[in-house]
Amino acid sequence: MLFQFPYAMNIETTADGSPTLYVPELDEHYHSTKGALTESRHIFIEMGLRQSTAPCPHVLEVGFGTGLNAFLTLLDADKSRRPVCYTGIELHPVQTTTLRALDYPALICPGRTDDFYRLHEAPWETDVALTPHFTLRKVQADFTTWTPDETYDVVYFDAFAPEKQPSMWAGPLFDRLYASLSEGGILTTYCAKGIVRRMLQAAGFHVERLPGPPGGKREILRAVKTI
Repeated sequence: MLFQFPYAMNIETTADGSPTLYVPELDEHYHSTKGALTESRHIFIEMGLRQSTAPCPHVLEVGFGTGLNAFLTLLDADKSRRPVCYTGIELHPVQTTTLRALDYPALICPGRTDDFYRLHEAPWETDVALTPHFTLRKVQADFTTWTPDETYDVVYFDAFAPEKQPSMWAGPLFDRLYASLSEGGILTTYCAKGIVRRMLQAAGFHVERLPGPPGGKREILRAVKTI
């Protein structure tokens, strides 16, 4: 049985014209109000996936959510013809009716609409080859108690903000992610708070402050595992 998100959600249009979900009870958005699509492309694709030199990157997304990051990764993998194995951790899957109302494929790549919904329709806890270059595994789990069972090359850390979901931003969790990354592995996140940067450094990462997405946050963080 899949456990749905316990709060009501509204759809709002962000500054770049792309939609996101807003949770009134938490006063929190799933993506940046400065531009949901712009944020995802910049932080996770440009600064994360494309910076990995792995011939077949294993990507872990903390917070599968709307599937926007996964969809952009699938499209990038097919375009570059570099295979990606993608694991998405999500405790509360977004309902299909909400996903269809967001309608990301119409904005991003209408010809790949079926692939977007296949991301969400794929069975959980198993590897599914959605395209010749993209294999998905969705895991319904609480990230704070979940233990990685493979080695990753890229981590998209896209949990709700620390002040909204503090349990997701704890030192021991970053220690666990560091241990699960390959040498040279990359973690990217929109959150550039000093406390997060220091926790990443304490875990062993080399942490960079990078320019944020156009029109969005001033800085983001990229953390690299160096031996």
